[in-house]
Formats: sequence, structure tokens, C-alpha cells
Amino acid sequence: FYRGVVSTISGLLPGGSVSVEVYADKTTTAEKMLAQGREMFGWVPNAHIKFPTSREGLRAAHEAVKAGLRVNLTLVFSQEQAAAVYAATAGAKKGQVFLSPFIGRLDDGGENGMDLIANILRMYQQGDGHVEVLTASVRSLDHFLYALKLGSDIITAPFDILKQWGEKGLSLPGAGYSYDAKGLRPIPYRDIGLAKTWDSYDIRHELTDKGMERFSADWNALIG
Repeated sequence: FYRGVVSTISGLLPGGSVSVEVYADKTTTAEKMLAQGREMFGWVPNAHIKFPTSREGLRAAHEAVKAGLRVNLTLVFSQEQAAAVYAATAGAKKGQVFLSPFIGRLDDGGENGMDLIANILRMYQQGDGHVEVLTASVRSLDHFLYALKLGSDIITAPFDILKQWGEKGLSLPGAGYSYDAKGLRPIPYRDIGLAKTWDSYDIRHELTDKGMERFSADWNALIG
């Protein structure tokens, strides 16, 4: 079933990328994730394999990149997680590594998720550009426009938001554009270097754990 859906989407987007997610819960080892990823990578010619930004997920991504796979590290909620992704995928080629911060879920908890995008992009300026930031969990046109303004490499957004943008003439945010955070708590920038080993960063985040639980529950319900 999943392979068929992936193949259909790939056929619709031959020049784009299709993110294919491995099954991972809190007990799934890096070896099991990597085995899934190797198989899924052969399904379509434009796959990025999605690994969770957990300890085992990063181990799997580290090995996947060395083997030449394209990867997308998902469920990112902190700047330190983004630093760990950069370190774990060091040496990758441009276009080989995506990073997906979920801004809407941070907003749900009262934090300004767009601050995380700004902070990661700023931190990555000290690097070689091998990780591309994919703004995810976009909930509003303002999310979308501010991601454009910040220079996010990629944005994934619901059709309704793209439709709203189209109705406004696909206009890009100009110099006078200002994002309204609507009272959400700021996420301050942290001065984090990118030269450490990936496993020396503190990547723990409650929302990553919850996201993995939600995904595994949905997956098991689908196939059960």
C-alpha cells in the first residue's frame, strides 16, 4: 500500500522530492531504520528517507548518508537538534539532506515556532550549506510568507494555504513585511557550534517523543 502511494506521488513530481518515512517507535534501533531506508530508497528515483531526530534516528541517518542515500530528518523542535543533524550528516552533498522543523506544533505549545526557523538558518550560516531547511507544520499564510522572507530552502504547506497565496497574486514578502507572532513566547537564539560530534549534542525534546508515538500509533492503526 505505502509503496504504491509513494510511486504515485513520485510520478506526479518527477522533478521534485518525495519524503518516505521509516517506521520508528521508541524501541526501533538504528539498524532496523536503516534497513527500511535502504529498501524504500529503491522504490522511486527521487526519494528522501525520513528519519526521526532521535538518537537512533540520527545514527541511522549518519550511516545512510555515508551509503549515498538522501535523507530528511523530521520532528525537529530545537536548535540543538538541528546542530546534531548537521554534524551527523557532515560530508553530504547539497540536496542530500533535508531538516524538517515542525513550527505549528511549537505554536500549539505557546512558543513562536518561526523563531526556530530563523535561529537554525542563522546558525547554519557558519556551515557549508549541506543541510537544507524544510519548514514543516505550516498552519497559516503568515507562516508561509515569513518562511519565504527568512529564506527557508523548502516549505511544505497545505493546498489551502497555497491557494490563499495564489489569490493574493503569489506576491513575495517585501522589505516592509513584518510577522505577527500573536503573543507567542520568543525562542532565543543560542550560540551553538557545528564542529562537535553529533552524539555530543542534547537532542532530547518532548515533542519529538510525542511525534514518534503519534506516528507509530497511526501506522499501526492503518495496517492493523
